[in-house]
Amino acid sequence: MSWNLAYTCLIAAALAASQPAAAQVDTDSQASAPSGPIRLVNRSTAASREDATASDATDAPPVLERGAGSRHATKPIVSEFEAYASLLAGPGIEVRRLGSDLMLGSRGTAASLEASRQVPSDYTVGVGDEVQVTAWGSIDADLRLTVDRAGRIVIPRVGPVVVAGVKLADLSDLLSRRVGQVFKNFQLSATLGRLRSIRYYVTGFTARPGAYTVSSLATLMAGLIQAGGPSEAGSFRSIELRRGGQIVSRFDLYDLLVKGDKSADVPLQADDVLHIGPIGPQVAVLGSVNKPAVVELKGSETIADALNIVGGLTAVADHSRISIERLSERNDRRVVELALPADAGQKLSDGDVLRAFSGVIVALPQVKQYKRVRVEGEVARPGDYVLSPTSTLQDAIRVAGGFTPQAYVFGTDFSRESVRKTQEENYDRALRDLEIELTRSTSTQRAGSADEAAAQAQRAMGTARLIDRLRAARPTGRIVLQLDQGTRDLPALQVEEGDRLYVPARPNTVGVFGSVFNGGSYLLRDGSTVDDMLKQAGGPTRGADVGSVFVIRANGSVISARQSSSGWVSFGSGFAGLQALPGDTVFVPEEMNKTTFIQEAKDWTQILYQFGLGAAALKTIKN
Repeated sequence: MSWNLAYTCLIAAALAASQPAAAQVDTDSQASAPSGPIRLVNRSTAASREDATASDATDAPPVLERGAGSRHATKPIVSEFEAYASLLAGPGIEVRRLGSDLMLGSRGTAASLEASRQVPSDYTVGVGDEVQVTAWGSIDADLRLTVDRAGRIVIPRVGPVVVAGVKLADLSDLLSRRVGQVFKNFQLSATLGRLRSIRYYVTGFTARPGAYTVSSLATLMAGLIQAGGPSEAGSFRSIELRRGGQIVSRFDLYDLLVKGDKSADVPLQADDVLHIGPIGPQVAVLGSVNKPAVVELKGSETIADALNIVGGLTAVADHSRISIERLSERNDRRVVELALPADAGQKLSDGDVLRAFSGVIVALPQVKQYKRVRVEGEVARPGDYVLSPTSTLQDAIRVAGGFTPQAYVFGTDFSRESVRKTQEENYDRALRDLEIELTRSTSTQRAGSADEAAAQAQRAMGTARLIDRLRAARPTGRIVLQLDQGTRDLPALQVEEGDRLYVPARPNTVGVFGSVFNGGSYLLRDGSTVDDMLKQAGGPTRGADVGSVFVIRANGSVISARQSSSGWVSFGSGFAGLQALPGDTVFVPEEMNKTTFIQEAKDWTQILYQFGLGAAALKTIKN
């Protein structure tokens, strides 16, 4: 037993002497457990196994051989044609070369991507790769062995094995056969740990020419991103991979971007050269396309090819026509309109600008439009309906099933989007004018005493609050239909896209608000007048402006005490003759300083009637 142990120690010493950096047998473990499996230990890596394992997860080879420059992404330079295309596209729209976004990664992007990539089964083992060998059974092995310059790894008690040039898929079988010449009854698995680095060169029209170092897993595309891609004068469609003076692959980036074809993206090898040629003819594709961009042409590509490259026309584009501006004709006809698809086969030239039209920006004439109308309230079938171009409000009620018995047709609220936009424009302009006049009137007033100055400041604050309240109330787009009380039909007015009809139920109250003793809604009795409703609210207060009382009818119309035709001369007998109708809103304004501009410039009935604010806005703007 002692002779066998001594013999084993001599073999181990011989191996250690002949391979000082290689693996050796753990004789201590064999001596303590001679009956167990033979353990093979790589002494040179066992001490640093923990560090190697930690670094393997985040391993990334050096990125750049050209010095320690900044590795942060930089925005590429905009070419003259890109700037021209952006100008034609309109404010706020930046038109870039197709594929330029792909090249905005940092210099370490490719390295980090390759470091986390799984090694493919057809990967060829080479000098500098680290082979991880795991064996169990009659032997116990967990080895990390680096391929030396002779293409070998040295396995303890087995000896050197040539693995350079072997595919990863065949590596386990090769090592199992070699170890099987020494040991029996075991199983073995081999994989790769740290991979070797390779150096390649980028030349031609590139943002950062020079030599780069990447992982041996890197492909042509990864190497291109690592170098920052083509410059503003470089081609995205003429990229060559040269190896040993021969062209190995011609890479067209558009094949990858547009078609998803990665067949030309071959793996890089040491001393490969990526050569980027000069940019080819360019055209700009603008307007209603899925990806407005500057497109590089290759060969005799046509309008149809350029549209396909940018993803085609959008869903709202006009598919029947397109415009083209040719560089050779910019001093003559400039822009020519072409028919699609008849003229889609025309060839393009350098500097052409294609523009696709939108089919929805320009509205069709009303006589051709089918209108989407919403009918709500007291109708048999409320909802959204699509009506023919010549349909009227009566047709809208008819398709909704007609009025219910509770419908209050007189109070129908008819709103139109086009009217609302016009009202908003006029309303904002009127508010600006009012604010200017109020400011001018306030600034010209002189105070003779401190009390007058305080009063003027108070009035200025009140004016500012009034302007803010007026801004909070927005026009609704309501159109007053001028219906008669008791009517059961609407006028034959043609509808527009987005119209809204709301038919309320017949109310039984009248609202009284403003400068009264007890504002609120009061039950309407047959034969009641506006004067009667004011009395139910306690009548006007001492600070009320009785001469400016007005009534908003349910149909949207406004009746004011200032209208000479109404017969209202003063509070009392003048109101007694005006019948109160269901849904009326009576408003009593506050008395204002007669010397201020507010009294002369602003009339409540004008605001409500002209801009369609309605009774709901009174709670916002009332003082």
